[in-house]
Amino acid sequence: MLAFLHKVFDSDVGHSFRTTPTAIVAALIAIVCVFCALFANWVAPHNPFDLATLDLMNARLPPMWQEGGNPDFIFGTDDQGRDILSALMYGARISLAVGFASVLLSVLIGVTLGLLAGFMGGWVDAFLMRLCDVMLSFPAILVALLIAGVGRAMFPNAHDSLAFGVLILSITLTGWVQYARTVRGSTLVERNKEYVQAARVTGVAPLRIMRRHVLPNVLGPVLVLATIQVATAIITEATLSFLGVGAPPTSPSLGTLIRVGNDYLFSGEWWITIFPGLMLILIALSVNLLGDWLRDALNPRLR
Repeated sequence: MLAFLHKVFDSDVGHSFRTTPTAIVAALIAIVCVFCALFANWVAPHNPFDLATLDLMNARLPPMWQEGGNPDFIFGTDDQGRDILSALMYGARISLAVGFASVLLSVLIGVTLGLLAGFMGGWVDAFLMRLCDVMLSFPAILVALLIAGVGRAMFPNAHDSLAFGVLILSITLTGWVQYARTVRGSTLVERNKEYVQAARVTGVAPLRIMRRHVLPNVLGPVLVLATIQVATAIITEATLSFLGVGAPPTSPSLGTLIRVGNDYLFSGEWWITIFPGLMLILIALSVNLLGDWLRDALNPRLR
């Protein structure tokens, strides 16, 4: 493992990372956010969703540096007396989980369909690309809102895990198109190269050619796109949660926390919604900056 990391840091991509301060700062922010989200049970000072530990007397306390603040609640509390800092860590865990899961499914579906469209051509390519055109004609948030709303309406008393499944599916259905079109374009170029023609002449099955030869050569743009789309998926999840069709209230994400705090924004309790909003911005901005750096680092024209 250490040898692999040493090899990565000595590569062109590693050198580009070490000489790009923006990428280093973005990576540090992303690592801190992911660490706090993954280990919220140990890092968070309180468990904001343990009803036995909540006290309504602590509701809507300001941050500790303001008058009336409590040192036990650094960023203050919400209307239920939950610690905002702890709620941010637990909420970021849900947002990151939904974002990464939806992007992973989008990559699997989009790469598979893009490979088939680009390599097979003919009616397969025409059908899949028209399907992509249909999906692109609808606003992504509208499709996600429709799917999530229908799922919640059909299963109103479903377990939280099913609600998260519907949320991930709704984001996936709007995210696979970009991967399919990107991979299809790269596959159209790769399928006419000599190594593919040589594999065909030697009798290698088309599925094996796609999996063993073409796929590794089209994953570069997919990796960059997936990095950027993680931030988009997290924002989409936050938007759906803000609209009330995302994460359930018993397991609120950053979007749910922003929606709850929005009711108190104009009454003076600004910290209930501002801090979740800043957390969402930090995560999305750091991931986007990493995606931009990765795109430039993998571009041979910029080396």
